[in-house]
Amino acid sequence: MTAVHRPIRSYVLRQGRITDAQRRACAELLPRFGIPFAPVALDLERVFGRPAPKILEIGFGMGETTARIAASHPQNDYLGIEVHTPGVGSFLKRAAELGLANVRVIQHDAVETLESMIPPASLDGVHVFFPDPWPKKRHHKRRLLQPPLVRLLAARMKPGAYLHVATDWEDYAQQILEVLSAEPLLVNTADGFAPRPDWRPLTKFEARGLRLGHRVWDVVFRQTSGRS
Repeated sequence: MTAVHRPIRSYVLRQGRITDAQRRACAELLPRFGIPFAPVALDLERVFGRPAPKILEIGFGMGETTARIAASHPQNDYLGIEVHTPGVGSFLKRAAELGLANVRVIQHDAVETLESMIPPASLDGVHVFFPDPWPKKRHHKRRLLQPPLVRLLAARMKPGAYLHVATDWEDYAQQILEVLSAEPLLVNTADGFAPRPDWRPLTKFEARGLRLGHRVWDVVFRQTSGRS
């Protein structure tokens, strides 16, 4: 397995406020839904207790969209990676409220998790919705979707699996489109940007932005071979 060396993080661990409910959810629900980071490849069917399509989401934020998608698609299993504790707590609370059985969480760096825990050709889909755009040009090197990570993602995807990215920053959308187009294991499903699939719900943030005239760009690629 080829390691991806990325000393520059695409996130900053801020000391954000965590509510009592979020803290309680982490304490009570992480033993149920959480997977501790360990440098050992997961058996995803064993993790979820069944054979089913496995969808990975990187950076699910507060988990609103992830929970809604998982609730609407019980035939799929969803593995979310998020580093920020308030978001993990919020998602766990919502998952419990909805009675979801098809979600799991890893609270750790996405690149290290992909390298160590996600087997090659094991994913049916990958979601990266509204990653931090790092808008200042000097910070663009911190953006998540760079060629090494895209190559790693493609190797973890099954033939025919999809990679769906959404962003509301136009220059980042263009960069994402260029980076994904340059990866030999991926092919675009659209002529440029894709329409938003009906199954991707609008977040409150996105809906507010659209009302203000902001745009959102969706990029959807598929894996073209089984090589890892």
